[in-house]
Amino acid sequence: MTHALLNSFSLLVSEDGGFNIFDPAGAGNFIWTLLIFGLSLPLMWKMVFGPIAAALVERDSKAAEAVHAARAASEEAERSRAEVEVALGNANAEAKKIVSAATSRAEIRERDIVDNAKKEAEAMIISARSAIEGERDKAVATIRGEVVELSMKAATEVLGRNVGSEDDRRLVKDIVSASGGSQ
Repeated sequence: MTHALLNSFSLLVSEDGGFNIFDPAGAGNFIWTLLIFGLSLPLMWKMVFGPIAAALVERDSKAAEAVHAARAASEEAERSRAEVEVALGNANAEAKKIVSAATSRAEIRERDIVDNAKKEAEAMIISARSAIEGERDKAVATIRGEVVELSMKAATEVLGRNVGSEDDRRLVKDIVSASGGSQ
């Protein structure tokens, strides 16, 4: 360590044994460098380091603001997402209610349509039966009338006299009606 100090001191001293501040090869260069640096440091601080430090502080402040804004935006996005999820859940619940109500109305309407169709079918069957009975009664009455007429003609032929009085006709009708009712 002492050897290093001696080498440093030897740099300060010139070769002819004295210290020459103006000698650039010796310690004069070091002293001038320190003196110039010391004098220019306030100017550099004012013109270079100050603006750089201010820019760095401003950059840090903008970065902090950006981080704060990003956190706020993230929180707002999270709140919005939660609101959307709640709204979506409500919409799903409402859709289920609407579908359920529509299904219920459709089932009721289906039952009404089936019931009405059954009633109409029963009414049509009853009407058809009434029409069939009416037509059957007409057909039976027509057949009986023809049987009466044929019987009257046959009796006229068999008896050889005219059988056509109202009493004769009533008698044949009663006989035909009585025999038709026994079947």
